[in-house]
Amino acid sequence: MRRAQVYMYEEIAGILTEDDEGFHFKYNSQYLESEIAEPISLTMSLQAEAFTSKILFPFFDGLIPEGWLLDIAEKNWKLDIRDRMSILLITCVDCIGAVSIVELKEDEND
Repeated sequence: MRRAQVYMYEEIAGILTEDDEGFHFKYNSQYLESEIAEPISLTMSLQAEAFTSKILFPFFDGLIPEGWLLDIAEKNWKLDIRDRMSILLITCVDCIGAVSIVELKEDEND
């Protein structure tokens, strides 16, 4: 199982998880209660229930670089182009825009 904290600006918005059943995104309860809460995507409205998908959510997949930039990342980090979660975790720590992704190691708590 791999997990990542999803930040909206400087705030932890939620946790993205990949497990044997697919991908899950759940908003952080404190984020949902805050006055600054806004959805990370138009397709992922603010809700307490987790979103679930067999494939990486299109919003997160859209954060992954494309073209020559993806080629550079693939060669530098020896990434498997089919492992979208690994690419997301490595290349989207400092994204252009409001959302960033920070991997949670197994020994870290959310």
